[in-house]
Amino acid sequence: MMRRSLRQVCAALLWAALVATSGGAVAQDAPWRGDYVGRLEAFALLQSLNASLLGASSATLTLDRWCADHNIASPAKIVAERVRGEDKAPTEEQRRLLGVGPDETVEHRHVRLRCGARVLSEADNWYVPARLTPDMNRALETTDIAFGRAVQALRFQRRTLSAKLLWSPLPEDWAKAASAPAPADPLRPPAHVIEHHAVLVTPDGTPFSEVVETYTGEVLAFPEPPGH
Repeated sequence: MMRRSLRQVCAALLWAALVATSGGAVAQDAPWRGDYVGRLEAFALLQSLNASLLGASSATLTLDRWCADHNIASPAKIVAERVRGEDKAPTEEQRRLLGVGPDETVEHRHVRLRCGARVLSEADNWYVPARLTPDMNRALETTDIAFGRAVQALRFQRRTLSAKLLWSPLPEDWAKAASAPAPADPLRPPAHVIEHHAVLVTPDGTPFSEVVETYTGEVLAFPEPPGH
């Protein structure tokens, strides 16, 4: 039983590594299996996405690749949906992080990032218009463009302040679960699975944006691999 479990673990981790760089199955609403291997595969995928986000400057472009790699939608491109009427004034701590005084303008945007019909992320973004170009500000004010795509020309870098896994597919006693019978209930990710808090800076280190991103269970909106 232990050898079989180890083979399942290795197979699941290998599959997660391969699926991160190759095409996945077409997205569907079918839940993942709730047994040990299904949960391990979902956990490995979440860790893979989390690592990709932490290693990249733009969450938008990372989600572009994730959407394409797993064929979540066609065309596989992230589209921002602006949520209006929810402006949030920056706190003193946020102004300190951005290096601005109490009288300098800081704008707020709340967007949902979609891949097709699926919302993969929601983002609250506070940014300093004076540190962007007029074209960037115009695009951010008048369109639903994703922030990372709008300011891509700044060649910005991302400084992560915190990264939290809000949900783990594996139970607390996951080490014992390998030999347990498969549960009858399927695995359905919750509404929110990952949260990141970051500051975006220009190449010379000047901060111009603070962002809080919450990634949804829709990032796993594709079936587990066949044959498991």
